[in-house]
Amino acid sequence: MPVTDPSEGRCSIARTITAVGERWSLLVLREAAMGTTRFSDFRHRLGIASDVLANRLSSLVELGLLERTAYQEEGSRTRTEYRLTAAGHEFEVVLGALGGWGGEHLPAEADAGIRYRDRLGRPVRVAFVDEDGHSLEPDEVAVSRR
Repeated sequence: MPVTDPSEGRCSIARTITAVGERWSLLVLREAAMGTTRFSDFRHRLGIASDVLANRLSSLVELGLLERTAYQEEGSRTRTEYRLTAAGHEFEVVLGALGGWGGEHLPAEADAGIRYRDRLGRPVRVAFVDEDGHSLEPDEVAVSRR
């Protein structure tokens, strides 16, 4: 019998897509990874409706990918910033894989995508790595069920 609710299935990919697959969620995480923290900045950078953004931020907080932090500028009321949690930072690898694949297979004339670099400024890419730390090409990896 097929699973009708992917979030209840045993497949980690299906559960992940159910959790973060809503429209805008991945772009909110991309912005957070690039240092965006304030609601108004997310809204401006993404061009997203306020109600949709509020919903996505709440969902990502509930999932444990973002956390809320209060801040207050002098003379203003207390507001909320959103910052990546440790799990959110781990998710940057997923964003890097999506961006790398899109750059390679869905190129655009003016690619405004993000770039990943190491601490020395050298480009890096997401890869499969074996238990000895060696990088593998996708055709060297077999995908199977447990």
